[in-house]
Amino acid sequence: MVDPVSLTAGAIAQLAFQKFIESGAGKVAEKFTEGAIVKMDDLRKRIWGKLRGRPRVEEVKASVEKTAQITEAQVNQLAAYLQVAMDEDASFAREIQAIAHEITLMQIEDNSTMTQNNYGGTNYQTKTGVDNTNFFGGSHQHGQK
Repeated sequence: MVDPVSLTAGAIAQLAFQKFIESGAGKVAEKFTEGAIVKMDDLRKRIWGKLRGRPRVEEVKASVEKTAQITEAQVNQLAAYLQVAMDEDASFAREIQAIAHEITLMQIEDNSTMTQNNYGGTNYQTKTGVDNTNFFGGSHQHGQK
């Protein structure tokens, strides 16, 4: 479980702009529940509201609204402004950290099961996916030659 206070401005910006980073709601819907996506929209609106009036922020906002995409560099720029806003306004910081924490709790987890039938010889049980690393064959030793 992620502690709300440990969520950095960068992590919060990543969550708020996830659907623009992923280039479409389809990719986001694979990773987050519908409720999380609604909270992302709320989080993003609160961030835009707090950072309103800063020329670079307004440029990024106009670009996102026009293209429905955001670059990693733009997210990092917003995160820098967001960090300043969080440092200046502790109440705002707690509020958006709490929303971001709720979003992290609504991520879709892969809870599927795996079955392996062994009939002698070498057997493999694997699971593929974004966060999985699979190794096939022989022995595998980390950090040893």
